[in-house]
Amino acid sequence: MRIKLAENFRAVFYAPFYAIGALGCYGREGVEVELLSSPAPAAAAASLYDGSIDLSWGGPMRVMKARDEDRNAPLVCFGEVAGRDPFFLVGQARAPFKLTDLPRLRLATVSEVPTPWLCLQHDLRERGVDPDQLARVKDRAMAENLAALRVGELDVVQMFEPYVSMALADGAGEILYAASARGATVYTTFLATRDSIARNHEAFAAVMRATRRMQIWLTEHSAEELAEVTGTFYPDVPFEILARSLRRYRDAGLWSHTTEISREGFARLADSLRSGGFISHVPRYEDCVEQRLR
Repeated sequence: MRIKLAENFRAVFYAPFYAIGALGCYGREGVEVELLSSPAPAAAAASLYDGSIDLSWGGPMRVMKARDEDRNAPLVCFGEVAGRDPFFLVGQARAPFKLTDLPRLRLATVSEVPTPWLCLQHDLRERGVDPDQLARVKDRAMAENLAALRVGELDVVQMFEPYVSMALADGAGEILYAASARGATVYTTFLATRDSIARNHEAFAAVMRATRRMQIWLTEHSAEELAEVTGTFYPDVPFEILARSLRRYRDAGLWSHTTEISREGFARLADSLRSGGFISHVPRYEDCVEQRLR
């Protein structure tokens, strides 16, 4: 069995996806996986639709968006790997920080993908803060925002690893808020069309078995061991920074212990996307999640 699998984009919190192949889990389940690069986070969806790839990983938000635009959209998700939000707020704390402090601070949010801000704005709404009233920088990359934080042009920056560990290492800031602390928020799963699932059902079932093998391995091994297994995928990240990043994610409970997509996490993500205007209605779990592959 052979399939083409496209990565969403290269990110440290995706390390478990790379570990599946690096640990030989696919091979032990009898499936040959060709891992392809994606030029941009949203690019894989078009390739799924035209059949040039069989499978991708990414946010279930793309499935929700597709269904919001077309109730018959063929895109579905399965196989939860990241079940919590991997983003942080980093800055210089002048007092015990609260999210309700953000309207008074110079904040920069993530521009590369929409989900981090959509989730954060919902956190703010729940605390009585109107996110539309924030004067935030929203059009710069995380690397640019980290540079601005270092020179004092910003008070708070939204970022993921390894930028968080880099900021802490050089004293640019400290963690003010970990979005993972909100609890279950389904963040990354496998994505495929229903046609592709029908064509590749046996291979996808093998992918799920391989993913469960990896999840068991994760519970039994350290962040440093995960860094050793996946380090070649992050050639520009020093090993110590990578290990710290993965340890932070592991300690935060970011990665799921089962491939079953959490209904609670699905609902939380859907509510965030709806409150932020990204989708117009909250989709049904059953319409978006392929439940025969777990």
